[in-house]
Amino acid sequence: MQTQEFRAAGSLAAVFSVRLLGLFMIYPVFADYARHLAGATPYKTGLALGIYGLSQGLLQIPFGLLSDRIGRKTMIVFGMLVFAAGSAVAALSSSIDGVIVGRVLQGAGAVGSVILALVADLTAEESRTKAMAMVGITIGASFMVALVAGPILEGLIGVSGVFWLMVGLAFLGIAITLLIVPRPRYLRVHRDTETVPAMLGSILRNRELLRLDFGIFVLHAMLTASFLVVPSLLHAGLNVSSHTQWVIYLPVLIISVAIMVPAIIVAEKYRRMKAVFVGAVAALALSQFMLIAGKDDVYVLLAAITLFFAGFNVMEASLPSLVTKTAPPEAKGTATGIYSSSQFLGIFAGGLVGGWINQTAGSDGVFAWSGALALLWLLVAATMKQPSYLTTRLIRIAAGSAADAQALAARLRQVAGVAEAVVIADEELAYLKVDSRLFDAALAQSLAGTATLSAAAADMAAAP
Repeated sequence: MQTQEFRAAGSLAAVFSVRLLGLFMIYPVFADYARHLAGATPYKTGLALGIYGLSQGLLQIPFGLLSDRIGRKTMIVFGMLVFAAGSAVAALSSSIDGVIVGRVLQGAGAVGSVILALVADLTAEESRTKAMAMVGITIGASFMVALVAGPILEGLIGVSGVFWLMVGLAFLGIAITLLIVPRPRYLRVHRDTETVPAMLGSILRNRELLRLDFGIFVLHAMLTASFLVVPSLLHAGLNVSSHTQWVIYLPVLIISVAIMVPAIIVAEKYRRMKAVFVGAVAALALSQFMLIAGKDDVYVLLAAITLFFAGFNVMEASLPSLVTKTAPPEAKGTATGIYSSSQFLGIFAGGLVGGWINQTAGSDGVFAWSGALALLWLLVAATMKQPSYLTTRLIRIAAGSAADAQALAARLRQVAGVAEAVVIADEELAYLKVDSRLFDAALAQSLAGTATLSAAAADMAAAP
């Protein structure tokens, strides 16, 4: 990865992280805070926690498509301003209804897809996987930092102060976007990172991708629902207030990551993805029933929470990889867009349904519902096909090579390690699905008629 590309990926990862930090910091402290708001009920508390997922899930793809027309930075700045406005509304509200409005606005600043599109604009094809991995690591790290930082900050500045901090983080994201992120000379549609409307139908009919979309929906529904009731269980069982519960989350997250790393190594290096995947879903289901049966036992409670986050982290790492392996090479961006929207809609469902069940059936009802979802997911996961262990590779082709796209695609399919090849003549790109252990990159590049280093890097401006 060249210096300019590293700068682009790093600065955009920072923009992503400042927004996610604010959103996730609310999770462990919101249920206790909401009890003191005018008009609050368990149902409305769940709605307020999860409703940002509805606006984000619905607007994620449209934001990305609009950025193709009016510019990436313009949409990022607009989205961050909307996020800041929502955060301010939530901070100023003394009623649960006001916070709900603020959370809707927070989600409406759906810039995630735009950030990924800008990463693609600013990186060459052969560097893009590393750049996207940098952004992905940032997302995971932001979640874990937020779960620990949220309770600490709540004790220092209160939840309303955390909302005001989100306003500051939004303007920090705007400053990074305008002052540090390079500006691309050209905006292109990148099928590996962006949604292509014409391909939505075929992706929505792909059963294996729908299994993964259902999985991320369930995973984040469970996460959101659990934070409606777990903080109160920790308070009752361990006598720790909401602003000191970071002492629980920190070791739990450390242990869960220690479990996740070898699990992912086994899944990817030794190609045991399905076994690890099914095992993680089973762990998630078991954790919910442990919370029902043993929530009054401190040790069972802590073991269940640790088991849940271990399964959660394995899924967060493996689901995006499976989407990449499963999606057609020229439709990776479309598949990822639908997957991302499913995640946010799961957050909304977890808050909405979890809040209603908590109001009518208490914490046991919430865990029973989450456990039932996990068992249904387990059935879906157990019947999935074995993953292909293929990755997507992009190769820029010479203008003359695009004249007979089908013939070039046929030749590329003969290259060692290439399972699928699609040539898009208008974009002068070949989209490949390859087995990285066998792939002969030099031969594929030679057939495409281009040098190893893509010219895409030269399309970046040297200054913001």
